[in-house]
Amino acid sequence: MTSIAGIVLALVLLMALAYRGVSVLLLAPIMALLATLFSPQAPLLASYTQVFMPALGGFVIAFFPLFLLGAVFGKLMEASGAARVIAHAIVAWLGAQRAILAVVLACAVLTYGGVSLFVVAFAVYPIAAALFRQADLPKRLIPATIALGAFTFTMTALPGTPAIQNAIPMPYFGTTPFAAPGLGLIGGTVMLVLGTLWLVRRAGAATARGEGYGEHDEPAVLSDPASASAAPAAASASPSPPTAASHTDFNGRAFARAIAPVVLVIALNYLLATWLLPALDTSYLAEPRFGATAIGNVRGIWAVIAALAAAIVLLVLLQRPHLPHLSRTLEQGASGSVLPLLNTASQVGFGAVIASLAGFALIRDAVLGIAPGNPLVSVSIAVNILAGITGSASGGMSIALQTLGETWLAMGQAAGIAPDLLHRVTAIATGGLDALPHNGAVITLLGICGLNHRQAYADIFVVAVAIPVLALVAVVVLGSALGSF
Repeated sequence: MTSIAGIVLALVLLMALAYRGVSVLLLAPIMALLATLFSPQAPLLASYTQVFMPALGGFVIAFFPLFLLGAVFGKLMEASGAARVIAHAIVAWLGAQRAILAVVLACAVLTYGGVSLFVVAFAVYPIAAALFRQADLPKRLIPATIALGAFTFTMTALPGTPAIQNAIPMPYFGTTPFAAPGLGLIGGTVMLVLGTLWLVRRAGAATARGEGYGEHDEPAVLSDPASASAAPAAASASPSPPTAASHTDFNGRAFARAIAPVVLVIALNYLLATWLLPALDTSYLAEPRFGATAIGNVRGIWAVIAALAAAIVLLVLLQRPHLPHLSRTLEQGASGSVLPLLNTASQVGFGAVIASLAGFALIRDAVLGIAPGNPLVSVSIAVNILAGITGSASGGMSIALQTLGETWLAMGQAAGIAPDLLHRVTAIATGGLDALPHNGAVITLLGICGLNHRQAYADIFVVAVAIPVLALVAVVVLGSALGSF
């Protein structure tokens, strides 16, 4: 019981201090060692050097290319203006009268194409502010609208998304980014439809009360997401509404150049994972020097790496005139990948230490004892809780899979549950409680919009926490009854 108390204390402190802005790079090892102190049989320094660090290093080895390429691609999309062109085009096509749907779809297209959700928030916010002001919709709904498009269905549910939350389960279950596509589409549709209906209803109620956009000092939106933690300064100028007449980039060749790399990521990812890589002779992977593995265990990672790399090359070729400082942009993108990677890897190391403690065996048995014949329920609860505690979808998922991934796979095989279904449920489960108030993306988004939790978080909770949990329940029920499809 002492060991369990140490684990609970470490998790609570990790959540509380992360909410207060303490770096996870510092918190994760310190909290892991704190939990170890409550388990006298666990040597302190050995737990750090022989458990924490190998787990951290293993995550970096497995996922560094995805973080690096994803960050570089997002930075290039931002610096070249391609992300803004796509967002403007979608807004122009749908019109200000569909402001909420236009913003949601603009965010969705960009994130599904591999652009970082932070880059998307910076790129879309000025457009959303102009649209909402033009339509006289409350500004307090903008964060929830962006969150719906960027933090939910394109991050976890839609098959093929290159988001890291869709990539992390692949090595554990031997799956691809397109695992359980039918169930993913159903879960994504639930999030999109219910979330949009909620926001439209809230906007209608505000209009009926005569609320309007409100009086706000517009924040000066920073161009570099690395500085997102800084409080935005007020700016007197309000963004001007985007109109087809004032923006020539809404259609034609500019839009085609902007969207082509996004389309390439999705299409090449599918072709490689489903057709091209499995057709290659990869028998050499069985050799010890290549990890004594098989193509089924690595094709998902390979597909995303190749798709992002090809999209980066195409993006540079198409947007070269708009990238006058290409080497600097590439360096900024590469540098921007390091902190998110190490933050998540540190959380993985924390999870590995926790899993090595005596008290964790009791916690594990309790989690696995929930619906013992259906590991989908166990996966859903464990991943959601850990994502909520850490305030991180990728961090919570990584801890859960690091400690219980093999167990869930074995339970699934015994129950006749396909690894693809385990993958999709795990991914969707990360996108529920992760968006609690202490989540870094939520805090950053509110800062970009110049609002606080009291003004805007209630609607974020509905579209990014409550509705994704409902979608998860729907996918678990359908998957349990019908299997993977």
